[in-house]
Amino acid sequence: MRPLRYRLVPLVLLVALVGVSLSVGIWLITRNGRSDSDPEYFPRTSHNVQGEFLAFFRENGGLESFGYPITEEFLYRNRVVQYFQNARLELHPEADPPNRVQPGHLAEEMGLGTPPVQPPASDPEGRYFSQTGHWVGTEFFRFFNEKGGARLFGYPITEVFAENEVKVQYFQNARMELHPDRPGVRLAALGDVHFDYARLDPYLRKGVSAIQAGSAGEPTRQIGEVDAKVAKAYAWYPGQQTLYVYVTDKDDQAIPGANVSYTVEYPDSADSQSMPPTDNKGYTSTTFDLKQLPIGQKVFVQVTAVLGKDAQEAQTSFFLWP
Repeated sequence: MRPLRYRLVPLVLLVALVGVSLSVGIWLITRNGRSDSDPEYFPRTSHNVQGEFLAFFRENGGLESFGYPITEEFLYRNRVVQYFQNARLELHPEADPPNRVQPGHLAEEMGLGTPPVQPPASDPEGRYFSQTGHWVGTEFFRFFNEKGGARLFGYPITEVFAENEVKVQYFQNARMELHPDRPGVRLAALGDVHFDYARLDPYLRKGVSAIQAGSAGEPTRQIGEVDAKVAKAYAWYPGQQTLYVYVTDKDDQAIPGANVSYTVEYPDSADSQSMPPTDNKGYTSTTFDLKQLPIGQKVFVQVTAVLGKDAQEAQTSFFLWP
């Protein structure tokens, strides 16, 4: 079955998603001789940052604001994102510049906010944010203003509180800390925490090789077909199902390094996960736990394979038995 063409959000440079094959390149990118449009490779975590994400990263404080990248770009909730130690950057192609790249509301998604408070007495060194009903004062307000404001951190969702002698305040996108033994406000590794909280595939953290500078303009193979099959047409609960995916180009040749994700669609919910990239023969597979459903229930599995800007979908299904 030929899959339906799926339109992925356009990127300025070639999108390199999680699990990029090591064959992408072993050329280490350095600052010497690199143009502003080239990807930047971070050997400390073995991940690349490029395109609009790289521009936003550089324009908004770089490592101080975001920390090091801990994933490549990948699809999360139908949006292209990239996780950093302190944040998650998201591509919003529906927005006008300069809002196409936005930090994700990590602290808000984790439910770390507290109830609103009444506005305190006037304080020239702070501000009450009516949007969320919280006050930011003194050192935190100074850091907030100097380092990017609401566009970068979002609005405050708690008051300042003490945690093991550390002053803490949560914003929609960030956690700010003031340590008694260190000068100045610092950003905590909220991206790391949220990655685990969201139970994302640890494979996304796996380091990759540097993307060769200038490779964004080179022609890319296009996906011709995505073949998805399950190991068992009739699966029993409790138990597991195995999903196999085979990706080929328009000449029916295997595509290695394609990034594959899948969604198991139950009647009352859906479970989306990523898979390892396709191997040299174009194959990848994964095994997932089954959910208890009424006897004879048909379960659909939607599969998306991505290679650069190109993406294709496929579908398979199976029946559940008690």
